[in-house]
Amino acid sequence: MKSSIIFNTICLTAIMMLLPALLHAQPSFSDDVVDAPVDGGLSLLIAGGIGYGMKKVREKRKK
Repeated sequence: MKSSIIFNTICLTAIMMLLPALLHAQPSFSDDVVDAPVDGGLSLLIAGGIGYGMKKVREKRKK
């Protein structure tokens, strides 16, 4: 039982240490580009903020 816990801990530690080396946020470019792309995440946050604001305005009007 104890040896399986130690084995699992060692495997998990090795995966956590090697995984960042395999993952990259964006591929390397040949023309020294340092900008990171802005995905749809920003637009989702804006849409969520607008929706939340509209909800609060409607609740305030009902009172």
